[in-house]
Amino acid sequence: MLLRLDTSWLLMTVASVAVFGFFFGTALDAIMQDDGFGSTGNTLLFTFGFFVAVLVANSYGIDLKDLKFAVAWGLGGAFAFISVLALIKAGLARW
Repeated sequence: MLLRLDTSWLLMTVASVAVFGFFFGTALDAIMQDDGFGSTGNTLLFTFGFFVAVLVANSYGIDLKDLKFAVAWGLGGAFAFISVLALIKAGLARW
């Protein structure tokens, strides 16, 4: 799905996910404070996690033609990615 987009649509997709990622990243920074990665770091991790989740779904043959399902899959992957990295960071801080 993502690999078939032309450059302009791909840039628009990355930009819109990054804007929503900044919104969620700022909220997560306010919640997590020192345990987080900062608002910019959370935004980058959120954007990366979103697109990796969509690409993983495509590689396993999950059809993401419905936009709601694709967004849900991407958001789930993004929050799972940030959660795993926050757990690793917390574990390393206590080690």
